[in-house]
Parts: sequence; structure tokens; C-alpha cells
Amino acid sequence: MAKDELAAVGPRLRDLRQRRDLTLQQVAESTGISVSTLSRLESGSRKPTLELLLPLAKAYQVSLDDLVDAPETGDPRVRARPIVRGGRTYIPLSRRPGGLQAFKTIIPTGEGDCHEQKTHEGYEWLYVLSGTVRLRLGEHDLLLEPGEAAEFDTRLPHLVLNAGTEPVEVISIFGPQGERVHVRARSTSNGVA
Repeated sequence: MAKDELAAVGPRLRDLRQRRDLTLQQVAESTGISVSTLSRLESGSRKPTLELLLPLAKAYQVSLDDLVDAPETGDPRVRARPIVRGGRTYIPLSRRPGGLQAFKTIIPTGEGDCHEQKTHEGYEWLYVLSGTVRLRLGEHDLLLEPGEAAEFDTRLPHLVLNAGTEPVEVISIFGPQGERVHVRARSTSNGVA
């Protein structure tokens, strides 16, 4: 806290106490802080500390930020920065380094079939949100539509392509050390297995 902000805490404490029609003695009883300390806090001759402000915020039923008049912190939303590579847009959905990583991937149209299958350590699970995905997995050539998913060991030669006329959106979960997604229940024609 800046010096000006510290100086403003005392008058704010006095105002809160007076608006609630409380005496220093009543606040002292509810917080365990001595009357003399409360008086010095309100007059500005005692520096406010966290140990003193927390019970006062509770007694006055205000947040600590309101008590010290903390500035607004701005927009609390977290916005992942997209990564564009080879015309594809990768939006990270997880922040944990190592371990399972989640991405939303947007694959544009017109990529053609000039890409080669690749292999690397890991395990991948992907779910098609929109568009048609062509998954070349070893000798298999699969088309996946929205709502369909695939999982595979990435040591198997693989390639994910856009097979349609609109951009493809997929959610991918990738485990670089071969971690797998654990499915606890699977639906069957008779219900859940």
C-alpha cells in the first residue's frame, strides 16, 4: 500500500464505526483489539497491519479491499493466447506445464493432403466440435463428424486433416508421456457399463 492509501485507512475505519453507531469499546470487545490501538488506527498514528485489519473487516462486515479502498483489479477472465502454426490455430485450454495438455484447434479449409504422417511420444484424445476431420492413423483413413471422438497412441503414424468445406474445430487432450484419459463410464445400447 502507498503512503496516501495508508493515511486514508484511519478515517475510513472511523467512518465505518460511526455509521454503525458503535463505540471504540464495542469494537474492541468484538475484535479483541484494544481501545487505545483502535483509537491510534483511526487517528492515523498507528500503521494498519493485516493482523489488525482482518478482524476489523469481519466486525464491520466489509471486504478487506473495501476497508483499504483497494483499486479495481480489472477483468478477471483468463484469455488464452492462440498459437498459429502452419495456418492452424491452437488455443491452449490448460496451463499446467507437463502432464495432460488440452487445446482447441481450428483447422482451415484448403490444406490439401500434402502433409506426412508423424510420430512422437504421447497419447492423444480428440473430439470434433464442427466440420469433418480426416484422421489418418497408420493404415487407417477415418472420417470423423461433429460429436465423434478418437483416441490413439501418438507413436503410431498419424495425421489430422480438414476433410470438409468449412473450418474444423476440435478439442484435443494430449499426454506427452503417454498419459491417457480415464473414462469411468461408457454408454452401451443397454445403458451405462
